[in-house]
Amino acid sequence: MALLEIDNLHLAMRSFEGEAHVLNGVSLSLERGDVVGLVGETGCGKSLTGLSVSRLVACPPGRYLGGRVMFDGADVLSLPQAAVRRLRGRRIGMIFQDPTTNLNPAFRVGTQMTDVLLHAAAADPAILGGASGIARRRAARDAAARMLDRVGIPDAARRVEDYPHQFSGGMRQRVLIGMALLGRPDLLVADEPTTALDVSVQAQILRLLHGLVQQDGLSVLLITHNLGVVAQVCSHVAVMYAGSVVEHAPVRALFRHPRHPYTRALLDALPSPQHARGALRSLPGQVPDLHAPPPGCRFAPRCGLATAACTEAPPPIVDAGDGHHVACLHAG
Repeated sequence: MALLEIDNLHLAMRSFEGEAHVLNGVSLSLERGDVVGLVGETGCGKSLTGLSVSRLVACPPGRYLGGRVMFDGADVLSLPQAAVRRLRGRRIGMIFQDPTTNLNPAFRVGTQMTDVLLHAAAADPAILGGASGIARRRAARDAAARMLDRVGIPDAARRVEDYPHQFSGGMRQRVLIGMALLGRPDLLVADEPTTALDVSVQAQILRLLHGLVQQDGLSVLLITHNLGVVAQVCSHVAVMYAGSVVEHAPVRALFRHPRHPYTRALLDALPSPQHARGALRSLPGQVPDLHAPPPGCRFAPRCGLATAACTEAPPPIVDAGDGHHVACLHAG
């Protein structure tokens, strides 16, 4: 049984302009020990999919119209709120996108990490060795310092007393990774963990994530728009467009033989030694307005292969062989 299985998930979000169908039948699975990349343009629904795993989408304005998010056999969307809170920070860890806004500037880093650890220990006392009272908080502070050291913060025993503004952007991201790992989660949802960092720091963070996966056997859902990041650390990749997963495959298979026209367009836009200067191709058109999406395949208005049949009904996801699944009538 897959650790995480998202099955035909539909989500609408209400705004001043009306209700937008932002997730349109999202389906993907993640096995234990896998690193699955979720890629696509800005606004395609990647972050909302990741937030749905821990049921962090505010409802309202969000409204789930159907589907399931199965984590280790239980539907997260149907669990009582108390049960979902026990999952967050314990069995499901989250790394949020912007390290400058997801650490509270008014509290020391050690205090924030200790609070996360005490929350996780409330669900599993073994995390802190069964300590209680003052000894419990002291054990949590020591564990926070050890985690900072593990994620590469120099002089961690001292830096645990510092405030977030005393850390660089890359170090703040390491702190967020450490906080997500304090509860010893089975699944880590990493939402654009390297976007705000320069290239050299990105490489450090990716090496850190890869090492943690190897050491702890973590399963990771890595949300990104960077196919280069996916190629470095992921075993499988799911490509999203306008709220739908249009292709899901092992990383090597997808890069060698992309089957969906949108995936091919993304890869054509990447610079490589095989491209002559000025030969990169852009994708014409724009992502559709999800308040009034086009009928049938949402990519059809931008697709050079589209026919009348593409506008009649959403294409089903079909097995194209070799672990490759694609939602396109012209996948061949």
